[in-house]
Amino acid sequence: MRSTSFAVWLTLSLPLGLGCGPQQLGTDDEVGDGDGDGDGDGDGDCGECDDGYSELWLTTNKDVDVLLVIDNSGSMGLAQAKLANSFAAFIDVLEDPNVAVNYRIGLTTSDNGNPWCPAGTTTPEGGKLVLSSCQTRLGDFTFSDTVDVRDLACNDLCTLGPAELEVLPSATDYDPNKAPRPWLERIEGVQNLPEGTDMAEAFKCFAPQGVNGCGFESQLESMYLALARTQDSNEASYGFMRDSAVLAIVIVTDEVDCSYNKAWADIFAQDGNKVFWSDPSASFPTSALCWNAGVQCSGDPSGYDACDPVDKGIGGEVGVADADAVLHPLQRYVDRVQGIEDAKKELNPDQEVIVALIGGVAEDGSIFYADVGASDPVFQDSFGIGPGCTNFEGQTGLPPVRMRDFVEASTPGNLFSICASDYTPAFQAIANSIRDQIEPACHTQCVWDSKPETEVVDPVCSVRQKSPGLDAIEVQECVRDLDGSYAVDPDTLGYTLPDAVDVCFALLVDPGNLTSDPNDDMSIACTDLHYNLEFELARRAGVPAPGGTAVSVKCTLDDDPNACPNLGIPG
Repeated sequence: MRSTSFAVWLTLSLPLGLGCGPQQLGTDDEVGDGDGDGDGDGDGDCGECDDGYSELWLTTNKDVDVLLVIDNSGSMGLAQAKLANSFAAFIDVLEDPNVAVNYRIGLTTSDNGNPWCPAGTTTPEGGKLVLSSCQTRLGDFTFSDTVDVRDLACNDLCTLGPAELEVLPSATDYDPNKAPRPWLERIEGVQNLPEGTDMAEAFKCFAPQGVNGCGFESQLESMYLALARTQDSNEASYGFMRDSAVLAIVIVTDEVDCSYNKAWADIFAQDGNKVFWSDPSASFPTSALCWNAGVQCSGDPSGYDACDPVDKGIGGEVGVADADAVLHPLQRYVDRVQGIEDAKKELNPDQEVIVALIGGVAEDGSIFYADVGASDPVFQDSFGIGPGCTNFEGQTGLPPVRMRDFVEASTPGNLFSICASDYTPAFQAIANSIRDQIEPACHTQCVWDSKPETEVVDPVCSVRQKSPGLDAIEVQECVRDLDGSYAVDPDTLGYTLPDAVDVCFALLVDPGNLTSDPNDDMSIACTDLHYNLEFELARRAGVPAPGGTAVSVKCTLDDDPNACPNLGIPG
């Protein structure tokens, strides 16, 4: 099996020119002109030629940014332990040699503050990215003198010490000066933790966020603020979110969303409007307020037909204007993510933001809604609705109606149960959805074979890279051994780069073990469509492509209509 440190994918196929292939792109022809000529007239400055060439555009992007919003309220000890123990399945996919993405993982909490969670009682992150060993903040793992999960959610998980968890300096697209950043990353094989530190083991120390966070969770608002902070040059998390990277957002929670508009904080006040309180005569509100302020159900309360998010005003009226809604309208969050996705699609039309929830749903993704006032009045008073899921370990998850609709608007069906005994299947599924966006770079036209006597195609191609603010460069082919097979770097087990260059390309031409070289094997995706050429780029460890880099490929095409039967047809 080919082992390499990178993958690229085809983003755009430009129309065929009439140039004599293979042509080297002239230094006065900007990437994006599309014909390799200097005057931009589209003919390749070639006159009449027998062979055409194609120009395809490949993105060098294999970047993935992952934002985890972790509920840190009092009931989340077991869930955080499961999260920490299951995340290796996610990292295994990202670091698989045949995927090998450049990933960043940022963590924040559901705590965005609340009038009932004053400063000093919790530490509201408000979307700030956090990165510290749980063992340095064990006080966060006790709650209300009745909950102590210091061992369950930290000590039993975290086996690494300070030296192994030191966050090393790294640069960003916006700041070339290296500094410690509040996220985990592995870029072109180089991680921002000491060499030898296993990222999955490190995650077990960094991910648990404790159980003393605010019990009025603002999962969606915390996500919104986290994304905003990454684009604010005054924030430590500035530069975390890369323009062209695949963005994945994962919310892990057992409660409902209580992302309230602070202009209407009166809904929490003892002397304020108590229309959403379970018991208006009580001295303090319960989490039921969050359910009552943002959800409306229909049907028999013992098993509602449906429960949906609604915008309610201060008096409980439904369907108010956005500014009058006591909980921020769901559209605020849908639009935020859609805006990010739209910007990414300008660079890669196929890219989508991935959103997932591990919350109060059944393991098949369904949700049960029922009032439990008759059977469990304490639960009903505390939460306003019965559990959406339960398990034998005593875990419950509330029906995540607002977050359900948020996920469905972006990544339908990406709902997983907080009550599951193991979150490994959830993280495998989420990682696989990321992997699916890292598509192989199939050459979608029939490439001319310069040596038809050999078993595989011997193409004639040129590759050029253009990065913002830098001159375009010709990309060299990766090093081959004397027998013609691709040389393997013993350190990275990827392609060997020529001396003094930071990027090279490999030609994948073998659709099915026709050669002894495992590093020229084409992917199943390309061979299934009967393409006869695929590209991979290799980059020097620790030297990723600058943001916005474009790579163009030109190959001589075969004008024989029978040369590539069934081209582009699956099967």
